Amino acid sequence: MQLTRRRAVVLAAATATTLALGACGSSGTDAAAPASGGGTDVTLMLNWYPYGEHAPFYLGVEQGIFAKHGINLTIKAGQGSTKTVQAVGGDQVDFGWADTPAVLSNVDKGVKVKSLGVFLQTTPSAVQVFADSGISSPADLKGRTIAVSAGDAPTTTFPIYLEKAGLAPNDVKQQNLDAAGKIAAVISGRVDGLIGFAHDQGPTIAAKSGKEMRYLRYSDVGLNFYSNGLIASDATIGSRGELAKAMVAATSESFAAAEKNPDAAVAAMAGKDPQMPKKDVLLDQWKQTTQLLHTKNTEGQAPGVDADADWDATIEVLASAGLLGSAKERSTYYDSSFQPAGE
Repeated sequence: MQLTRRRAVVLAAATATTLALGACGSSGTDAAAPASGGGTDVTLMLNWYPYGEHAPFYLGVEQGIFAKHGINLTIKAGQGSTKTVQAVGGDQVDFGWADTPAVLSNVDKGVKVKSLGVFLQTTPSAVQVFADSGISSPADLKGRTIAVSAGDAPTTTFPIYLEKAGLAPNDVKQQNLDAAGKIAAVISGRVDGLIGFAHDQGPTIAAKSGKEMRYLRYSDVGLNFYSNGLIASDATIGSRGELAKAMVAATSESFAAAEKNPDAAVAAMAGKDPQMPKKDVLLDQWKQTTQLLHTKNTEGQAPGVDADADWDATIEVLASAGLLGSAKERSTYYDSSFQPAGE
């Protein structure tokens, strides 16, 4: 995610991490070419290097879900959602997995992409603190110092969070740091917490520090906007619509399978990238991700089924936060014709 991501050691993530059917890849190298099973070779660029949120893609490859839909999938690591959006818009890869604020802001700047469907429908944005910090509610943030990353979605929407939580902007001190610096500052105690994605950074900090984390989630005060989902270029949507539909369907099925069997989903990631967190962190990250897959408008639906009301709310929030020049029609950013079948 431009807009949030996140993690300290990213140099290895600059190279592609690939996964072929039945093959192990590592950053910068392919262990094997995608298996040839009569399907279409497809590349997917993630928003970052692999972490727990991405487990469904690896499970879907391992269990033959993508192959069943006619797709020989190769997964590539990303370097933030903005770069993924730009790579998809330039048709350097077939599909991308990117944060919705980054998608919308890049569309506003002329990048020719659209969302095919958002899977993380409740924002993972949260103020993250140690459980023993004495911070248990938004009111406890008054006078505290929180690490932020200027320009990302959680930081840009932080003033809205504070307002909804009954705090003024100057009630909380903000220290601008990069992703690695934020984590280090929290662990060392130089700041009281950080703003970021609770399902990613939180489990990482807990594992590094050996301390329990607490999350003051934006959604808990009524602030929600869409997060990560599938994107494709306008060219792909126009000329390869059936492939796009198959990709959404396979992804939805893979997410449902990973929800039912978290251990198998995380196990499918084993050995795929040296920068991945340890298994227990991956499992924690994925289990937290499953809490983000729906809103009240989409409960009971298949993963990736979006609600128009949630799209409109997302656009309104991002426009009010200044991430968009203006609130445009959802069809500017999202093509609803690829929705997976409901459950």
